[in-house]
Amino acid sequence: MAILHFENDYLEGAHPLILQRLMQTNFEKTQGYGLDEYSDAAKAKIRTACSLPNADVWFLEGGTQTNATVIDGLLRSYQGVIAAQTGHINVHEAGAIETSGHKVIALPQRDGKLTAEDLTKYLESFDADSSRDHEVAPGMVYISHPTEYGTLYTKAELTKLSSVCRSRSIPLYLDGARLGYGLAADGTDVTLETIAQLCDVFYIGGTKVGALFGEAVVVTKPELLPHFFTIIKQHGALAAKGRILGIQFDTLFTDNLYFKISRDAIDAAMIIKNELRKKGYTFYLDSPTNQQFIIMEDTELERLEKTVGCSIWEKYDGTHTVIRLATSWATKKEDVEELLRQFRR
Repeated sequence: MAILHFENDYLEGAHPLILQRLMQTNFEKTQGYGLDEYSDAAKAKIRTACSLPNADVWFLEGGTQTNATVIDGLLRSYQGVIAAQTGHINVHEAGAIETSGHKVIALPQRDGKLTAEDLTKYLESFDADSSRDHEVAPGMVYISHPTEYGTLYTKAELTKLSSVCRSRSIPLYLDGARLGYGLAADGTDVTLETIAQLCDVFYIGGTKVGALFGEAVVVTKPELLPHFFTIIKQHGALAAKGRILGIQFDTLFTDNLYFKISRDAIDAAMIIKNELRKKGYTFYLDSPTNQQFIIMEDTELERLEKTVGCSIWEKYDGTHTVIRLATSWATKKEDVEELLRQFRR
């Protein structure tokens, strides 16, 4: 049989409505670099969805480019960015932040999350260090929602982090590569408006949530990133055919499409989660999003990998491995059913 692919949430192309609009507008001539009417329309819809009428909105091509560009734009040459040890910029971006001259300052994580308590402890320790002028200064805080482990911040946790950052006048930046899946999850009290109120800069991921590619950066305080257009270009992240990004986000933010398709991924993931629990499988942690982490016996994993594509996350012990199964906006019901049949326990 063909391999069932659950390795990640960007295996498919784009939502059909996006492809349809790209075809409809294919021979139109518009201004480049995001200075077109489609990009303007998408920005207006995003501002409305965030309840931020004065925010700056920028479209970049990919998540790593976005993180590297935003972080370099926010920091001075002597500053670094604080992140959880498991944060994407610390473990899965090949040193992209460091190549721009900024250190990633890794702090302990709890279920993939950075806590206000650990952040405060680090900042107070830095301030009390008589040698701090010889060290990399903390210039901003990076988090992702969902985290690398599919977990979510609560409104209370975000509020505490935001309060610490604002008391220190350092920006709080949220990586939203999978933001749709976080906002659509059951039980969350964090909305797009919540993030817009508590974060200084964040991005709405498109690559993993229905777009061919593209991320929408929202700068809640435009004065934090002056000349950002030029900074984007310096990082090779400015698309000449910017209208391709604008059309995609204009489509995603029409009739709540972004949130509807995000919920489809959650529904598929919850079926997998509930059924595997019934079969007796143990989960590494409790993820309410489209990423599910299962502890597998190595011998069973060897058999499973012959028919199921998954991500090998980490070793659990000498005979067990943590794997990740990821659903997406396009996951098919029949693929979920066949996946569950491959778990024989």
